[in-house]
Amino acid sequence: MFANLKYVSLGILVFQTTSLVLTMRYSRTLKEEGPRYLSSTAVVVAELLKIMACILLVYKDSKCSLRALNRVLHDEILNKPMETLKLAIPSGIYTLQNNLLYVALSNLDAATYQVTYQLKILTTALFSVSMLSKKLGVYQWLSLVILMTGVAFVQWPSDSQLDSKELSAGSQFVGLMAVLTACFSSGFAGVYFEKILKETKQSVWIRNIQLGFFGSIFGLMGVYIYDGELVSKNGFFQGYNRLTWIVVVLQCLFPWSHPCNNSYFFVWL
Repeated sequence: MFANLKYVSLGILVFQTTSLVLTMRYSRTLKEEGPRYLSSTAVVVAELLKIMACILLVYKDSKCSLRALNRVLHDEILNKPMETLKLAIPSGIYTLQNNLLYVALSNLDAATYQVTYQLKILTTALFSVSMLSKKLGVYQWLSLVILMTGVAFVQWPSDSQLDSKELSAGSQFVGLMAVLTACFSSGFAGVYFEKILKETKQSVWIRNIQLGFFGSIFGLMGVYIYDGELVSKNGFFQGYNRLTWIVVVLQCLFPWSHPCNNSYFFVWL
């Protein structure tokens, strides 16, 4: 039963990851009348919905008792301010990372993005070695070398890309830098979050609520700084349609597929 659960979890993760990438890419390149939705607001909405989803899971673990839920949230979050503040660092990094992924998918095709983003496995492994003192075997290092080689071949320009270099180099460069930065942020924040989980006894759902709380604050700051004028002009939910909500829901209804729980754990466990 445990083996079947692992395969089911892997299948759900693959479905969520691929569907999110494809729908996000399509939503950022789809030409429609009116303003396009703001990625900064989508990040905030996803964080808020993720908080709600995790609260429901804590409510379920509390035997569907509102009193027990209130006690758990009060004891684990409000009464432990220093433990809660520890999540501000990875939360800020995740918020930056989520915005960078929108930038990357606005400038790269889905296949190139998906393969390049797998470099997060490499960064996570390197941060695990340096921060958690983990040791990797020969086959694991060999897998990382093969991964880097594959990403390099994907980025190798073809003849058609060379012919259109002047037209696409700028956007390709921006997309590549965005996804590489996201890889490093994912690796560091994921290992940092793993270290916090190992040092405390709080559940993953409580930790995700704390992450979502800070993520919402940082996200709203980003909305105000970068898109404040557009929001005041056309509204917070400008450009939102059914596809936009699908993208947001795919990001928030799978809290176990948080960026820190990336495919690295399936490779190395």
